[in-house]
Amino acid sequence: MAVGRHKKNMDLTNKQKSICHKYNAKFWALSENLKVGISTNVKLGIEPINGLRILPEGDTTGWYIWAGEELLQDDDFFLPLHVEHIKDWCPKVLKFLGLPPGYRFLIANNYEDVWYDASLLCPENTEDA
Repeated sequence: MAVGRHKKNMDLTNKQKSICHKYNAKFWALSENLKVGISTNVKLGIEPINGLRILPEGDTTGWYIWAGEELLQDDDFFLPLHVEHIKDWCPKVLKFLGLPPGYRFLIANNYEDVWYDASLLCPENTEDA
């Protein structure tokens, strides 16, 4: 049983590395014990599926994943979910989660787009001028 799980993890890691290579990005491995922020509408099968990765803090990966055209600003829009449970919500996003902070993805049907967004790595200036 442990051998089968190890093989699945290796297959996933290889898929993540392949995506990183395709988009000229450095591979950032994830621990299944860390959390992503995910919206509940992802579980409903709504498309497109969007993801963005900021610098991780604490027990998070830095990933935020949501479905649909709009990223809501509601405090409860994103729920914490351990990486190991993403396969139960939306397994097709797993191959993108090896992308480093600063990357975004958008997927729908047979469409895939991945790009670097430097603004994800810049802290917002919240101080008054």
